[in-house]
Amino acid sequence: MWKRDDNVRPAPPPPAPPTAPVSAAADVAPRAPSYAEKTQVNIGKSVIIKGELSGSEDLTIEGQVEGKIELRQNVLTIGPNGKIKAQILAKTVVVQGEVTGNVTASERVDIRDSGSVDGDITSPRIAIAEGAHFRGSIDMQRAGGAGVPGAGKPAAEAKPAAEAKPPAPAPSFAPPPAAASAPIGQPKP
Repeated sequence: MWKRDDNVRPAPPPPAPPTAPVSAAADVAPRAPSYAEKTQVNIGKSVIIKGELSGSEDLTIEGQVEGKIELRQNVLTIGPNGKIKAQILAKTVVVQGEVTGNVTASERVDIRDSGSVDGDITSPRIAIAEGAHFRGSIDMQRAGGAGVPGAGKPAAEAKPAAEAKPPAPAPSFAPPPAAASAPIGQPKP
């Protein structure tokens, strides 16, 4: 039988450094948001923007914006201090402040009780809370047509005036000649 040489023994592994007890609060470390996560951007109430505002993140506006706001795939929230004079295009619009201008949303417009909208709204779903202010028109297009100019309208309205054809004459609703000869209330022969 083979016998191992006692002089050649492998070195024992070094002892592990002592560890401090870990609390639950130490396990939660702040981390940077990944690109896959939705982020929320805030515009403070002292900020004034004039021009075009677009992006690919959810946005809350507490300040003033004049011009155009375009967030086609995101949520736009107008905070209670927000004052907007702009054309708005977004996936969802929540109004708690004041909006003057047309609002187009591909999913929903929600005017809360402190909210005010003076302008036309185009969206498949609209909620107006009791106490909210709204002055304008509402176009509740189907989900596929919201936000697309001309969608949901007859072809003659979607084309420029030079290309528009006059509408076809309305069909006549006169009864067929055979039905006209029978007196009302009597069976037909």
